[in-house]
Amino acid sequence: MPVNETLFSQIQRLFERTYAQVGINLEDCLIDRARCAQLSILAGKSARELSELARTFLRQAGDQLYVGIYYSRWLIEQLEEHDPRAGLGDRNIRSLIMFVEEINHALHAALQFKCGSREIASEDFARNLELQAQVDTYLVLLLFVAFFRKTQRVSRTDRRWLRFHLFVRQSPEAFGDKNLRGRYLETNQLAVSYTHYLDTLNGVRRLDEIRRFHSLDYGAKRERILALTDRGAN
Repeated sequence: MPVNETLFSQIQRLFERTYAQVGINLEDCLIDRARCAQLSILAGKSARELSELARTFLRQAGDQLYVGIYYSRWLIEQLEEHDPRAGLGDRNIRSLIMFVEEINHALHAALQFKCGSREIASEDFARNLELQAQVDTYLVLLLFVAFFRKTQRVSRTDRRWLRFHLFVRQSPEAFGDKNLRGRYLETNQLAVSYTHYLDTLNGVRRLDEIRRFHSLDYGAKRERILALTDRGAN
């Protein structure tokens, strides 16, 4: 992967090629620690439990969506010191996951807003973004791993390692806030099931599937995954 452009812009472009153009350079939405602290206070009590390493803030004013993306200095230093475009391993996978997920949150929020969705404060909107981010981040991680394999094939061991860091290492039950706990428990379980299904598809079918999946609202995404799980169990 070329390193003459930013990792951020490469990931945004990858998502836009997969789904749709968002119409803005999301790097322009990056905010500093002071602004993150201000927005965290405005976001309310439950936001205190979210990671202080990376966050995405959304605010609607009239017919405009304002997006703020925050990365801690520590996280950026980890990715600069261990650039995932030079190799992906235990030292940088957690940082890359957080980095990719925030870009994904911002991009899908903007795409949904462009399509007329205005319920950005609703629980379904939040769960939709979280589920979509976990699915898309898994697929991005697969691309990184494949890039460094001579055969361009990802082994079963590679997938287990990715799943451990993306899904198993999460601990949604640690949230004190009942709503956050429920959100992350459910989206984590759904993402695990859906990515197992995606692993059974070839490249063309997988692309068609995730584009269809992306166009669904949260309730329909959930139904799709549960139907696939039921089919697999029979």
